[in-house]
Amino acid sequence: MHSLLLRAAEEGETVNPFIPELYDLVWSAVCFAIILVFFWVKILPTVKKLLDERGEAIEGNIAKADEAQREAEAALEQYTAQLADARAEAGKIRESAREDGKKIVAEAKDSATSEAARITATAQAQIEAERQAAVVSLRTEVGTLAIDLASGVIGESLADDKKASAVVDRFLADLESSESASAGKK
Repeated sequence: MHSLLLRAAEEGETVNPFIPELYDLVWSAVCFAIILVFFWVKILPTVKKLLDERGEAIEGNIAKADEAQREAEAALEQYTAQLADARAEAGKIRESAREDGKKIVAEAKDSATSEAARITATAQAQIEAERQAAVVSLRTEVGTLAIDLASGVIGESLADDKKASAVVDRFLADLESSESASAGKK
């Protein structure tokens, strides 16, 4: 370059170092055209194909994600509906159990009342039977005592059953009438 400047200075021309020569421009344009054609034919289609594949993959993944999101939302709605149904059914079961519990308690009360009434009736019947047995036993004993007492008072033996039975019946009738009279005064 130094020699160019010297030669241009000798010839009297002014050379601008920033403007290249024509042959440099031609060769640079040819190289640029070859590189441009190479990139246009070889590199650009490959890069475009790679970018298209990448775009399709991304769009496919977005579509899959949207579909998965829709499915998840549908599953959530279904789960929420099932949960609401389960809660409603649990409420019905609880209410049914309460009603059953009330019925069981009422049946137990009725059963206990009827059992108590049966036991009371049995006890009253037993008491009545024991009272009757006691009355019969007392009649026999009182009769024997009355006959012995009457035999001692009269001075004769009351061995005759008809006489003895009449005396005992009359004594008991007198005893019951005196008992009734004393109960009426109270």
